[in-house]
Parts: sequence; C-alpha cells; structure tokens
Amino acid sequence: MVFVGYSVWAALQTSHYAWGPYISPIFSPCLATSCGSHTDLALFGRWWVVSPALIVAGFPVGFRLTCYYYRRAYYRSLWLSPPACAVREPHHRYRGESRFPLILQNVHRYFFYFGILVAVMLSIDAVRGFDFPGGWGIGLGSLILVVNAVLFWCYALGCHSCRHLIGGRLRHFSRHPIRYRAWKIATVLNARHMAFAWASLPCVVGTDLYIRLVSMGVFHDPRLL
Repeated sequence: MVFVGYSVWAALQTSHYAWGPYISPIFSPCLATSCGSHTDLALFGRWWVVSPALIVAGFPVGFRLTCYYYRRAYYRSLWLSPPACAVREPHHRYRGESRFPLILQNVHRYFFYFGILVAVMLSIDAVRGFDFPGGWGIGLGSLILVVNAVLFWCYALGCHSCRHLIGGRLRHFSRHPIRYRAWKIATVLNARHMAFAWASLPCVVGTDLYIRLVSMGVFHDPRLL
C-alpha cells in the first residue's frame, strides 16, 4: 500500500519528474509539451496543465492490477474469494470471473500488449539516461534506469498471458523450435513471477524518488564515467 500511495501521489505532481537525461518511469512516455526535451510525442500542448503522468498511467496500472499474481493477493485480502485454503467461501454464490465485476479481469490479455510497449519505452529511457548534455556518460541514475527496465521486462515476459501467447496453443513443440525456446524462457521467468512483481514495483517508486530528489537539489547525481 505504501508503494501504491506514493505512486498515486507522484503521478499527480507537475514538476521534478525529470532531470538531465533522466525521466521518471511513472511519466514515460511523456506526451505533453510541458515535458520539454523529454516529450516523446507532442499530442498534448501547453494547455495540458495537470500532470502528464495521468495520460499514460492507466496502462501500466491496468497491466499490474489485472495481473494473475496481484489479483490473487487482493482477492484474498479484499474480495475474500477465497480468504485462504480450507476456509469457507463467504459469498453466497461463487461465480469466479464469469460475472461482473471480476469478469473485467479478462482484459489482462490486452493490457499485456500495453505492458510490452511500456517495457520498450523504459528501455529507450534507459539508453537516453546515458546521453548527458556534455556527451555520453554513466551516472548512478543511468544504472537505476537500466535496472528498472530489466526488472519490468522480466515481470512482463514472465506473465501468464505472454507464456500462453508464445506456446499455449502449440501441439508439437518440435515443429516450432524457436517458439519452444522462447516458451522455456517465459516459463523460467513465470516461475519467479511473484519475485519480479514485487521487485519491479518498488523499483519504479525508487527510480521516481531518486530522480525527484536529484531534480530538487537534495543531492547530486554521482557521475561514474
């Protein structure tokens, strides 16, 4: 809940989300001209006076919120379906995800595609994080952006939807060796899906906080090269 609360607060801010070559993953891709040099596609001009994160935040949030691992967590704690193994179901009629509102969870397979776009954008931001005004270099923030992108890729590629998309409908793996190898990689990542889910979420928060503090002048970004 701490990570979620901070993310909501950060997404509502209108300043200190970028510094030098760095931009917070909560605000990327930035589609408003208020992002200055970090604007990726100027779809929203200066008239957009609220936080530019509100334009794109729904995609990673929707991807995580409908994730199979995260839904298990809040099914048990909030929806109480089920609260635990061998515990009586509190609902009078259990319909699973076949009725409203839980049927909305089926949009996860579509949010997965947006999740891949988010991962690509985070990778681009990680590369840009080495492009300083005076030339290419390495700062601590550069490495943080790389770690954030890698963790999100591991989380996204370990998604059940990704694993099913790669090899879920194949009858003969021997006829599709490339897809079989990709499926095996996705399977390995899927086995650690919980770990990557919990590692990537605080990394997003930590990356935003680091860039925000550097932008505010609380401390300087150490240059490693």
